[in-house]
Amino acid sequence: MSLVNYELRGSSAVITLNRPEKRNSLSPGLVSEFKKLFADCSADPAIKAIIITGAGTSFCAGADLAYLKQISVFDNNENYKDSDELSGLFYMIYKSDKLTIAAVNGPAIAGGCGLASCTDYIIAGKNTAKFGYSEVKIGFLPAIVSAFLIKRIGESKARRMLISGEIIDAQQAYDYGFADQLSDDPLQDAQLFAEKLSVNSSFSIGETKKLIREVGRLSIEQAVEYCVSLNAVSRRSDDFISGISTFLRKE
Repeated sequence: MSLVNYELRGSSAVITLNRPEKRNSLSPGLVSEFKKLFADCSADPAIKAIIITGAGTSFCAGADLAYLKQISVFDNNENYKDSDELSGLFYMIYKSDKLTIAAVNGPAIAGGCGLASCTDYIIAGKNTAKFGYSEVKIGFLPAIVSAFLIKRIGESKARRMLISGEIIDAQQAYDYGFADQLSDDPLQDAQLFAEKLSVNSSFSIGETKKLIREVGRLSIEQAVEYCVSLNAVSRRSDDFISGISTFLRKE
C-alpha cells in the first residue's frame, strides 16, 4: 500500500497522506514518497494547484513514534541527514511555483502542523482541525518547523505556539492568522478555491510567490530594485502578451 496517494481532479493534484492507522505520521518512507510525488506534480504544466490532505480523521500527527525511538540513538551525522530530509520536503512545498493548499481535515500536530504551514493557504475543518507544536513537551525542539511558522504568522504569535506547546482549535488558528479559512468540508473547499484561481496565469502565480519570498528578506532599497527588474521581465512573458491582448480586445 502506498504511503502517499495521488489523484488528479481537474487541474488540481490531491496528495493524501495515507497512514490513517498511524494518524498519517511522518516516517522516512512517507517523506521519501511525498517528495518524489510532489516533485512530479511540480514538473507537470497541466497541474495548477497541489492540495495536501490526510486519510481518515487526521491530517498529520507529526513524527512517527517508532521512528522517534530510533533517532534517539542516532549520532549527530545521522540526525543531521534525517533532519535535512524533512526540511527538504518542507522547503520544496514552500518554494513551489504551484498554488499549494493544505486541506486540514483533522489534527495537524508538530511536524504535521509544520507541513501545513509551508503551504500558501490553509483551509481548516471547522470542528475537526487542531494545530500545535508539541515538541517542547517531550524535550525536543521545534527547529525546522519554526522557520516556516514565523514567516507565516510573525514572531510574537509563533513564540506563543512554539514555547507553550498548546494545541489550538481551528477558530484559534484562524484568529492567529495561521489558518486562512474555516470549512465544514476542507477538501471540497480547497478544490473550489483551486478551481477559482485556475484561471489566473501560472507564470504570474509562480513569480508572485517568488516575489513575496524575496521581498521579505531584502532591504527596502533592494526590494524596490528587485521589483523593478521583475516587473520589466514580466512584461515580455508570453502570459502577459497574451493576457493584455485579450484584455484590450474586450475594451
